[in-house]
Amino acid sequence: MKKYLLLGLLCCGLQATMAQSALQGTWTGKLKTSAFELTVVLHTTPTEGKSMEFTLDSPDQYVKGIPMTTDYLSADSLALSINQMDIHLQGHYQADEISGTFLQNHFIFPLKMTRHEEKISRPQTPQPPFPYTQQKVVFENKKAGASLAGTLTYPVNFKKGKTPVVLMVTGSGQQNRDEEVFEHRPFAVIADYFARHGIATLRYDDRNFGQSKGGDVAHATTQDFAQDAEAGIDYLRKRHEFGKIGVLGHSEGGNIAFILGAQQQVDFIISMAAVGVKGDEALTEQVNKCMEIAGEKTRMTVAEYRKLNVGGHAPWLDYFLDYDPTRDLRHTTCPVFALNGDKDCQVIATQNLTAIKEKLPINKASQTKIYPQLNHLFQHCQSGLPAEYRQTAETIAPEVLTDMAKWINDIAK
Repeated sequence: MKKYLLLGLLCCGLQATMAQSALQGTWTGKLKTSAFELTVVLHTTPTEGKSMEFTLDSPDQYVKGIPMTTDYLSADSLALSINQMDIHLQGHYQADEISGTFLQNHFIFPLKMTRHEEKISRPQTPQPPFPYTQQKVVFENKKAGASLAGTLTYPVNFKKGKTPVVLMVTGSGQQNRDEEVFEHRPFAVIADYFARHGIATLRYDDRNFGQSKGGDVAHATTQDFAQDAEAGIDYLRKRHEFGKIGVLGHSEGGNIAFILGAQQQVDFIISMAAVGVKGDEALTEQVNKCMEIAGEKTRMTVAEYRKLNVGGHAPWLDYFLDYDPTRDLRHTTCPVFALNGDKDCQVIATQNLTAIKEKLPINKASQTKIYPQLNHLFQHCQSGLPAEYRQTAETIAPEVLTDMAKWINDIAK
């Protein structure tokens, strides 16, 4: 009996050792649905003794390092789970392949993973040497106690007192000066293109993020972030180096641009996918559009959305739900170029760009444009869902870069 028990223990130990050797590394696969596909990454690391540590990434959703529980592990099979998310991964493995299923909330997807790390291509990311000059700068929002670090880019053929300059304002959530997301750096791409076409830019890390220091974030609203942008405009004016001074804002940054426009702070505005209706209406339509693309037939009302989201101790969201851009739009008299993608499922073009066009005062230099097949990041896309952002190599459509630079140079003459 002792011999059999000892033999069993030896076999278990051997299986655990074999599992460690066979599974160690990074495994990547795709979950495919009717509407989109998601990348999943499994990291396996040996720990002390003969156990393994497993973590799961969903890079297309910007989620990394979720610990997984080992439910079963043998020399050729595994079963892992994340109970709080009702996720279960089961499969058989051999050589460099795991074949099995991924279960979540009663949905079952076939999953095949191979041992490799996915390489992401970002061909538009600027690479040195650059034909233009960049300078690290810091400006202050003294009222908020924020010291904002940024990059001031002087273009090719810079002409003091004549060259236009653009302050670049990111969308919601803390982001760096490049508005970096999923290894895309859209503001760096825009700044590079503008610099090669005679336009200066100032882009900066959001308050208390990156190299920027100070400023309350937990209780900050769109108005607070607008004060940071206003400090940037004031900084540019006090340098006495530029001609016309404008602001380019993406998403929430586009609405911050209109806040500054209504205060007569800027000479021109580029609004990339800003909301043109009340915040709760825009966010409700966002949810409905994403559900529609995913094949869901139900629709949520504004009242239902508010019931789910109001009063959740999130000051930014509470403010934005009640924010109505109408007044800011009606008081923005400077030239505006407002643009949106027709595949944008976060800020719906037909709802928001239409409202922006209706509410802006008439200005012969202003333009609005809906770009076909572009998403919220202004990438060419299939569905427009956020799951595609990371999987798309393009950072921003070339035609958008061309149109923005041409428009700025035309009004700066």
